Amino acid sequence: MATGSPSEAADLVLRLAASRPPTLGPGRLVCVDGPAGSGKTTLGKALAERTGAQLVHGDDLMEGWRGLDAVGRQLVGLAEALAAGRPGSYDHFDWQHHRYDRTVPVAPAPWLVVEGVGSGAAALAAYTTVLVWVEVDDELRLRRGLARDGEAMRQHWLTFMADERALFARERTRERADVVVDGTGSTPPVVR
Repeated sequence: MATGSPSEAADLVLRLAASRPPTLGPGRLVCVDGPAGSGKTTLGKALAERTGAQLVHGDDLMEGWRGLDAVGRQLVGLAEALAAGRPGSYDHFDWQHHRYDRTVPVAPAPWLVVEGVGSGAAALAAYTTVLVWVEVDDELRLRRGLARDGEAMRQHWLTFMADERALFARERTRERADVVVDGTGSTPPVVR
């Protein structure tokens, strides 16, 4: 019986994306969205490795813990440039100094993979070849997040979890997803 390992999920997503026409000029854009701590980065890395794509992390786009809206805003500008055949860019957020610290160039290419909370913004839908939703239960993702960031970040995490729930409800991200992935890997991905 097939499992939902990141490798198998990546293969399924790429087969689906390759079967669709390009949406980013001559390139394809795969967006991996879902709640923090669900496994988006792991899947995003697997997709980028298989395609040779540049991998853009939503954490680098958002303006701190309360800056989720910056992700979609930055991605739309990036996608517009790439769809027009021009190089694009985004501003990279420095979490240690709480400010944007540099501009990261993104060249037109056959594939671009974006992973992170808010990467499936509705405003980006026309440029998105495949939207993937990765999910796990709140308890597991909080445990994963605190293991990575430390117990001192618990209140930031709890506030962020509320903010992302509001974002996902407003954007209807899970409803619009082409593929739903179980971030525990215990069940196979579902193409919708």
